[in-house]
Formats: sequence, structure tokens, C-alpha cells
Amino acid sequence: MKIRSVSARWLHVPIPLEQQHISDFGRVASFDSVLVRIEADNGLIGYGEAKEEVGSEGNSHALVALINQKLGPLLVGEDPRDISRLWERMYSGVRGHYALEHGRVFPILGRRGVTISAISGIDSALWDLLGKWLGQPVWRLLGGRKATHMQAYASGGWAGVDQIGAQLASYVARGGFKAVKMRVGVIDGDPSRSAARVHAARGHLGPDIAIACDAHGTYSVAEAKRFCRLVEECNLMWFEEPVTADDKQGMAEVRASTAIPIAAGESEFNRFDFRDLAQLRAADIFQPDLAICGGITEAMRIGAIAAAFNLKLAPHLWTGALAFAAGMHVAAASPAGFILEYSLGANPLLHELSEEKFLVKDGMIEIPDRPGLGVTINASFVERYTVA
Repeated sequence: MKIRSVSARWLHVPIPLEQQHISDFGRVASFDSVLVRIEADNGLIGYGEAKEEVGSEGNSHALVALINQKLGPLLVGEDPRDISRLWERMYSGVRGHYALEHGRVFPILGRRGVTISAISGIDSALWDLLGKWLGQPVWRLLGGRKATHMQAYASGGWAGVDQIGAQLASYVARGGFKAVKMRVGVIDGDPSRSAARVHAARGHLGPDIAIACDAHGTYSVAEAKRFCRLVEECNLMWFEEPVTADDKQGMAEVRASTAIPIAAGESEFNRFDFRDLAQLRAADIFQPDLAICGGITEAMRIGAIAAAFNLKLAPHLWTGALAFAAGMHVAAASPAGFILEYSLGANPLLHELSEEKFLVKDGMIEIPDRPGLGVTINASFVERYTVA
């Protein structure tokens, strides 16, 4: 089997005004992602997803060009089943043969950012293709799933202090969720205002619903420490991205100052970034985004680091259906995986790109046994929202 073609499309899906939310990223008016399609010479097709931005919106022209004009042509004629070898070729470029011969990376200069995002989409498409060729779900190829279902948490939580409790309670009612996540950080102004919203949420939900908080990396170290002190009695499930990903030492300082578990990783790019988080003891929970971190191949390596340091794995799944499925397969197969993010914001790429639905019942999501990633692409949706 050989790769016949690799192609990418930017999907830009407008969100109706009444369904838009406002965060530190601004008003989110669209959901954007890059659909990667790999066709083999036997007619089999694998799909993956890559992202230009960690949030919902993003201009994806550069990412599409990188896949269509650089990395994709590099793989044409190759055996799509040699996933690890192809990953090293893309990461190390013209020195890929050295990486394979010597057992260490010889990376290209642009080895972070959109390069890793592009590799992410291609890598997941290769795993999807391999699973379809073998007639097996990806989790089976990764060593098997730990259980038929995994716990999910409802992710959203932008309302003000007067409405945040009711907003999160509505999430609980929609899927029987036992855990929810809300946004805090710079958009609230002073950390005391974020803390007031957290106290309001805890008061409304009671003690039995787990609450996580996400600052999107917007606090300073001092502000993050202060926020932790103000919400200590709220028994948070975790505090996510307290400070920018560029300040891993600062994140370690925040973690050392509090008993609240620290989660991070959606803004990181590969196993080397997560190795640094682990060695600095900066996080309790790793959150790689499968459309950003290097795909399924790299996410399993990241999961191994988490397991080696007795940390947990909870992939960032504010994504479309393909990256959601990829993260779900990795979490189900990784010893460190324990919970799945489920977007409660307007997310048409999760709910409409795939013919199948990812349903939450009693706070749990079934880990499906369909071949590959288990996603059947809605062709009319792709045609409607492809950027020319």
C-alpha cells in the first residue's frame, strides 16, 4: 500500500450571534479547523485534524499551505503503515534518515507551531487509515481500551457571578455530568472577581459536582497564587493554565504554592515540552491537543511521560470530531488517561462534521469500536464550509 495523495482544507464555520460566547480570546464568531485527507493507492482514505490556534477561531491559510505544498508531497509514494518512520521524516526533514539511523531527532528549524500542527493532522489521518485497513479501532492498535466508557466533563462556563451557577447546572442536566469546567482569568479583572464566580458556582452546584477552572494562561504568577488562596476551600478538580506556557518555571512556582492540582498542555507542541513540564514538576495533569501536539503518535509518547511521573492525562478536546476522536482513543489506551473534555460551547465541527454522534449519558462517553477513528465525514458539510 502506498500513499497516493495528501491534501488539506480549511473549514471555517460561522457561529450564530446568539450562540457566540466572549472570553479572553474575544467574541468567538466561528469555529475553524483544517481537515487532512490521505488517500492510498487501494482507495482507502484516512482523515485527521490540525489547528492553527488553540481556541476556536484561526486563520488557517499557512497551515493548509504547509500540508499541501511541503509535508504532503514528502509522503506521496510512501507506505502509510510506517507511521513512526513518517513522523520522524516530517519532524527532521532532510536529516530524517539520520534520525532513523541514530535513534534521536535532528529537527528542522520550524519544529514548533504550525509545523507540529501539520504533523498532527497527517499523523492522525495515518492512524485512521491504518485502522480502516485492519478493520480495527485505533485504540485497539494502541494496546486496547481500559474500559468501554470514560467519564466526561462539561466544558464552558463564561457567565458572570449571578449566572455562573445556573449555567453550569444546565450542563449537568444536559448529560448527567459529574464534573464541569469554567473560565477565569484576565477577563474578570482582579483575581478576586474570578474567585467570587467560583464560590458562586460551588454554592449553586453543591459539594458533589467537580469543578475545574481554566485561566487560559492569562494570570501572572502572583495573580495565580492569589487566586488559588481565594478558592482553596472550593475543592477544585484542577486549575488549568494558570500562567502562560512560556513560563514553565512560573507554573512550577504556582503548583508548589497550592494543593489545587495544576493542569496544562493545550499550548504545548510535543513530548519535549511535556518532558520539561514533568521535570520542573509544573503540572499534575497533561492536556495535549491532538490537533496541535504531534498527533496520536506523539500523544502516546506524552502519555508515557505522564505515567512515568505519576501524572494524569486529560486531552484538550475543544476541537472538531476528528481530533476529539483521536484524543478519546489515546485517553482510552493510555494508563494515565482518566477523563474527556466535552465542549458545551457552540461547536459545529464536533457535532456536524461527523455522521456519528459522541453522546454523553450519565456523565460517560462510550469508546466506540468502529474501524480507525470511527468518524464518517459529512461530505456536504465539508463542501459548504471549505475556504476557497
